[in-house]
Amino acid sequence: MYKHILVPTDGSELSSAAVAQALQLAKALGAKVSVMTVAEPLHILPITPDKAINVRADYEEQVRQEGLRILGSAGDAASMTGVAAETVQVTAGDAWQAIIDTARDRGCDLIAMASHGRRGMSAFLMGSVTTKVLSHSSIPVLVYRS
Repeated sequence: MYKHILVPTDGSELSSAAVAQALQLAKALGAKVSVMTVAEPLHILPITPDKAINVRADYEEQVRQEGLRILGSAGDAASMTGVAAETVQVTAGDAWQAIIDTARDRGCDLIAMASHGRRGMSAFLMGSVTTKVLSHSSIPVLVYRS
């Protein structure tokens, strides 16, 4: 059935629970997993160019470290579950597009991700990465809800 599952995570409690569920599914199917994080690039209006360079470098390092922490935790969970997993950290302005592109580029045949379940004005204003992945992906998407 599914041989390679992409599992996007933001490190939140709900997302971590989705990672655990996806790992159990992968184990049952004998599938491998790619766990990914998406970092949003820094959008700033610099006051002075030299300050902007420092702010950008600090931001990128913090984001990189946080991504490594999240991916390290997911990798540890995969090892404990006995599932072959690789990790990838992507920087992109549109997380939903990065998820779809990563799934396609890595040959994944399922995307398993959490949905925070935003509704109403919150969903309208913030958008939903999961909704956009569901709407635009030609790869099947499994949505984990608590």
